[in-house]
Amino acid sequence: MSDVPRPGLKLGSLTPVQREAAMKLLHELLSAKGYEKVMEIMGSDQALADGGTNFVSGKNAYTLAIFGTPNTTTPWMVEFGGHHLALNIVIAGAQGALTPTLTGAQPAVYQANGKTIRVLAAENDKAFDLLNALDDGERKKAILNYEVGDLVLGPGHDGEVIIPEGLKASAMTIKQKEMLTDLISQWAGIINDAYLQARMKEIKAGLDDTYFAWSGPITHQPGKNGSSYYRIQGPRVIIEFSPQGVGGDPTMHIHTIYRDPLNNYGNAF
Repeated sequence: MSDVPRPGLKLGSLTPVQREAAMKLLHELLSAKGYEKVMEIMGSDQALADGGTNFVSGKNAYTLAIFGTPNTTTPWMVEFGGHHLALNIVIAGAQGALTPTLTGAQPAVYQANGKTIRVLAAENDKAFDLLNALDDGERKKAILNYEVGDLVLGPGHDGEVIIPEGLKASAMTIKQKEMLTDLISQWAGIINDAYLQARMKEIKAGLDDTYFAWSGPITHQPGKNGSSYYRIQGPRVIIEFSPQGVGGDPTMHIHTIYRDPLNNYGNAF
């Protein structure tokens, strides 16, 4: 069985040469850091599969699908994903988009080749750094007075709108805004550097109207992700980071979503 039906060819069904070509395509579409992040997510899923699951998981279950005909002028799309990953990469000539995209991890910390890998570590640590950079008044605005236990605008919620909450970036210092921008870039920067500059320009143009909201503990153990939810919401970006209760330890199971309210699946191209 599989948790979600996915179109395309499973990596496990490809010959070594075909699989190498598929990963080369992905390598070209993503930045170096983005590709590394994907490899860490897939490694986490393989660790989960090796430990035994009641659903299909592991690297061989990841699928690649191409929609449209690859060309240099009109839009076409590459979907790549599996358990805890869903990349939607639209290319339209000189333009590219990576929204919506889901990243996640279970386990968030695992061992591979004698090394400890902590998936989505920067997404966690930079958010805590931003929260710690806020003064008491700013933090009071950022922290929600209710608990958020899951993604609000996750899969199946395309096109939905929620009221922004939290601390507005227009009330942040220049340093805090830089930290917020850096945090956003952990998602926006997954895509190839050729498309990143235009994307960050869109996000920065609406930064003052972007909100940072927090729910949960305000500290986390070093070397582990926290169990706190946060959301970034602006005119051209929605990001959610949501530790999951499934599995007993929310610090070891994370879901995130990255959206552009005005450019889902490259519909603005």
